[in-house]
Amino acid sequence: MTGVQEIPPLPEPRTQNVFAGEVNARAKSVAAELALIERIRAGEKDLFTELVRPYQKMIYTVALSMVKNDCEAEDVSQEALFKAFKNLGQFRGECRFSTWIVQIAVNESRRRLRRKQKVTEESIDSGPENEEGDYVPIDLADWREIPSEALQRKELREALHRAISNLKPIYRDVLVLRDVQQFSVAETSEALKIGVPLVKTRLLRARLQVRDALAPGIDGSWNAGNLPYKRVRPF
Repeated sequence: MTGVQEIPPLPEPRTQNVFAGEVNARAKSVAAELALIERIRAGEKDLFTELVRPYQKMIYTVALSMVKNDCEAEDVSQEALFKAFKNLGQFRGECRFSTWIVQIAVNESRRRLRRKQKVTEESIDSGPENEEGDYVPIDLADWREIPSEALQRKELREALHRAISNLKPIYRDVLVLRDVQQFSVAETSEALKIGVPLVKTRLLRARLQVRDALAPGIDGSWNAGNLPYKRVRPF
């Protein structure tokens, strides 16, 4: 009688390998970035362009979401890059460089808004706040998922832009960093200098307000082909 055949060990799940590879790649990228920063500090100033190139669009997007003007956003972006270059010696590597430079852009945008004295606390018309100032989402009778075909429509992009622009700054800033720039909760907290619980709360309220602004659709319906999704209540 032969012995029991030994069962070979199961291979390591591929998802773990992929995750480990992503972590290693990210760590190498951060290490390379820190090395580049040290070279700039040591006198190779021309390398600053290479350092900030991956973040220029991000900085502009954040600035535009706050100042709501293309020319102003360009000015804010340039000023943020200049201040990042001037104060690079203050970067200690305690957070990601992208978080640090976006924080500069946020602060510069806020400074620009304060200087122009145009800061407003406007909210979306539909959807009131309760006595504590918390946003109360609309009770929709016919909330449906937005058809994928409609996502490419110019009207929807414009409606989404208006919905985000009409958010109060405290909600808009969090939404842009988390959902547009894909910052983590911790990175958003660091960039805006607010606590993690507050980031989560403001993000939820921002998403609800944007949802209510878009639902059930532009001018009362989403159109996918010839199938309209009409609202039931005349909000």
